[in-house]
Amino acid sequence: MRVTQSMYYDSIYGTNNQKLTTELFDVNKQIASGLKIQYASDDVRTFTETMRLDNEVTILGQIKKSTENGSKVADQTDTVLNEFNSNMERMRTLMVQAANGTNDDISLDAIANELRGIEKNLKGIANTSINGKYIFSGSAVDIKPIAEDGTYQGNDASLNALIGSNNKQDYNISGAELFLGEEVNRNRDISSNVVHSNLLNPTEPLTSSSSLRELMGDKNDTSNTDYFYLRGTKSDGTAIKAKQAFDDSNDISLLLQWIGDQYGNTGDNKIVDVTINDVGEIEVRDKLKGSSKLDFHLVGAVDYSGGTAADQDNIDDLDSGETTYPPAGDLYVQEFNKSGLDPVDGAATNIEGLIYDRAKFEKNGTFLSANAPQILKDGNAFAQPSTKISEVADLSQGTDGTLDGTTFVLAGTDIYNNAYDYTVVLDKNDPNDSNKNGSYFTPDGGTTKYYIYDMDPEGRKAVDADEMTYQQLMDVVNMVTTNSIPPANNDADQYDAAIKLSEGKGSTYLSYDGKIQFHDLKVSGTNGTNAEISLYDQNSNIFSEDPSVMTFNTNNSLTISDPKTDFFKELDEIITSVEDHKLFPDASSGSVRNVGIENSIAKMDDLMDHVNKIHAKVGAQSNTLTTALEQTQILEVSTMSLRSSVIDTDMAEASLRLSQLDTNYQAMLSTVGKISKLSLVNYL
Repeated sequence: MRVTQSMYYDSIYGTNNQKLTTELFDVNKQIASGLKIQYASDDVRTFTETMRLDNEVTILGQIKKSTENGSKVADQTDTVLNEFNSNMERMRTLMVQAANGTNDDISLDAIANELRGIEKNLKGIANTSINGKYIFSGSAVDIKPIAEDGTYQGNDASLNALIGSNNKQDYNISGAELFLGEEVNRNRDISSNVVHSNLLNPTEPLTSSSSLRELMGDKNDTSNTDYFYLRGTKSDGTAIKAKQAFDDSNDISLLLQWIGDQYGNTGDNKIVDVTINDVGEIEVRDKLKGSSKLDFHLVGAVDYSGGTAADQDNIDDLDSGETTYPPAGDLYVQEFNKSGLDPVDGAATNIEGLIYDRAKFEKNGTFLSANAPQILKDGNAFAQPSTKISEVADLSQGTDGTLDGTTFVLAGTDIYNNAYDYTVVLDKNDPNDSNKNGSYFTPDGGTTKYYIYDMDPEGRKAVDADEMTYQQLMDVVNMVTTNSIPPANNDADQYDAAIKLSEGKGSTYLSYDGKIQFHDLKVSGTNGTNAEISLYDQNSNIFSEDPSVMTFNTNNSLTISDPKTDFFKELDEIITSVEDHKLFPDASSGSVRNVGIENSIAKMDDLMDHVNKIHAKVGAQSNTLTTALEQTQILEVSTMSLRSSVIDTDMAEASLRLSQLDTNYQAMLSTVGKISKLSLVNYL
């Protein structure tokens, strides 16, 4: 085969020139762009790895931004709670000063004024915002969390930051947790509020070793029998109703022991501690932590004539007695609890302390409010409109295990000032029993039954006793109070129409703390509502009958300590104790339900303990977010470095490569030139 000139040229120059030119172009492109490749086709492996790392950098950037934002809120919350704690510490110092018995009224008023100033400042702190977003409103960041009256207006939602793949961290504290939170390791502590002195030895205080005669008096200087009537609720939600006779020579300690026994105390196991304080008030402390159900009401009576006037099954029959010692007659009644609530018509009216749960809802302008929170037996949560009444009621009363046959009295006046008196009967709906057609309400003494319908989409019927919800009970209250009664022999559609009509006149609902409330929507201006409501178990005042299945509005004991927190409400009670100049609870003056300065200090300690625990949680959140941010920043740098090693051009290496390729190219050109000249000589 003959080797031609063109074959030399193609072999040495054509192939090498194309290869070197391509390599030179690639190196120059890498140097100019700073990237090893421009297109996926340049190097599929490098492109794929770069895309993966780009995605990782993007995710880390999102995590970093989210964590930074969360960290700012957590840090600000930490700062705000520092200020919160400082204000509360000042309040406690002032309360201790107020508890000093040497303060006169002017000094106490000055302390109260400063306390009100701190309260106002705390509300301002509670409404702290960042860039217009309130930090204690939960997810409702555009809503001011604390209203002027101290009620919470936000929600209980948590806000969280993304701190890793499928890993989130809460960074906010909702006002629901801070201002309405719950301490499961706290005991409930309650107290009567009527001061008792030693009736026989006025210079000596009553103690557990004092005789019942010193508590109940001795008009005729003879031995008498004292009767005590106890009502209340155990920490498990079980109702109490008991009557006991004591010889007045017995010590008060025997009465306290009997009270404890009714709450479940045994020789080996104490459920409650029952004591008498320095001003003769009885205090009951729950040994079980985390329950808000404990309640207490007591009445004492003695017939100095030796008769039976003090021994009654219907406690209203003690209303003929006297509470001033010594009484003009022979029947003397000792009150232990006062609430300032008005009794219902037909109940005891002379002696307020006889009332337990047959009292009218408290009136405040266009609102009526019950005072007994509805709390689930299983746990300590407040009832909601959808909660079944059977989840709160004491099912051990009446027919065991069911509400079948339970009867509530619903009485008062409607918004048009018309008196009403209904019974609400919780009845089984048993298709196999013609006498069990479901729950209904009916006028007292009347025969018309207004059935309370369920919402079963497969066929509306009167609701079964154990299935009735709070909403269904409140619908009845709303219809009766607004005089929007359905037609006789109503059906489900007519019943729904009556409910809708009533909702245009009034609103009955559960408050944030589980209490039934009514709002008159027909009253305008500053006029108060004409409506009155009382709702109670028909067995309430009869001691020969079962205890009340449940209570809605009670003349009960004062709450000194409780697992549930209501921050600004309790703060107001604390300050009111100083404004009323009360060291201890005293229903005889000022705010009847005030707990007194001594107990207010204990309340303040509980509030500070609660806030400190929340503060510690905020600190933990802040630390977690800070750590996550630092780790994210390290990962971001590491990932970007790795990405750079994959896709970025090594300039030193590329420059060296360019120099080598250029040298090779020049060498190739020189070689081709020499070969071309040699070939021409050979030709000649």
